[in-house]
Amino acid sequence: MEGKEEDVRLGANKFSERQPIGTAAQGTDDKDYKEPPPAPLFEPGELKSWSFYRAGIAEFVATFLFLYISILTVMGVSKSTSKCATVGIQGIAWSFGGMIFALVYCTAGISGGHINPAVTFGLFLARKLSLTRAVFYIIMQCLGAICGAGVVKGFQQGLYMGNGGGANVVAPGYTKGDGLGAEIVGTFILVYTVFSATDAKRNARDSHVPILAPLPIGFAVFLVHLATIPITGTGINPARSLGAAVIYNQHHAWADHWIFWVGPFIGAALAAIYHQVIIRPMLLLRDAAGLERMDSWLFQMIPYYVTWSSIPLSKFGAAFIRTQTCNSSVPIV
Repeated sequence: MEGKEEDVRLGANKFSERQPIGTAAQGTDDKDYKEPPPAPLFEPGELKSWSFYRAGIAEFVATFLFLYISILTVMGVSKSTSKCATVGIQGIAWSFGGMIFALVYCTAGISGGHINPAVTFGLFLARKLSLTRAVFYIIMQCLGAICGAGVVKGFQQGLYMGNGGGANVVAPGYTKGDGLGAEIVGTFILVYTVFSATDAKRNARDSHVPILAPLPIGFAVFLVHLATIPITGTGINPARSLGAAVIYNQHHAWADHWIFWVGPFIGAALAAIYHQVIIRPMLLLRDAAGLERMDSWLFQMIPYYVTWSSIPLSKFGAAFIRTQTCNSSVPIV
């Protein structure tokens, strides 16, 4: 019995310095972390850089390949009268999600791997890129999507026109409001996942996060497709919806087309606000107790908050932050 007690004593004292775990461990590696400076609204100098145009070409090619593979998969499922003879809805979802995973992995180091105007719009609102680059990306994404859908039609014109061309429409039995809501929520999930997977602070703390980023993004696309294919065919990507609509060019493809721009842009904006206003400032304050001002560019865009870069935290806000931090002394101002 005494021998066992001695073993326990030795084991307990073997490591004199306890290693932090959980959130304590997360806070030790990034104490000196500095938030990257926001991108300027306009950056004319980019227009003289080859890397700017290379990134746009990468977005064009990626969106082209995305539409080509995904629309071909949709056509293959649509032409079959037997669900057992095709990959079905699950296969379509895997096609979209898998292509996003592969293409984000390939282009992340060149353009950021957006492949979606809604993602570009959300990152622009968070000042992750300039307006100049955002507009250029969206144009190249839309052109790539149109070309990708056009190649599918060129290969299989009869099949393409006879099976809806992969165009997004609100399914019978659902209202336009249902379709709009599905697009808003679906895009929110995608863009929020993008923000979380590419968060610079997490990347600085955990070296594996940048490598794994394409996986959760692709998986989010897969899951959203499983949920919303029966409602709208799943847009959550205005370029994908535009490319199919332009090449298919039938009245019913254009009747609901506005939903697939308005919905994704609203969803992307909500995700950007949620991440930049709610999530990121909390993390910054939690890691730097005593910070009395929040420097979030998004607050400058919201009339109700005016500009948090020049207004101290309210008494309620400071008190709330105090409850979220351990041993902090955030003052009530």
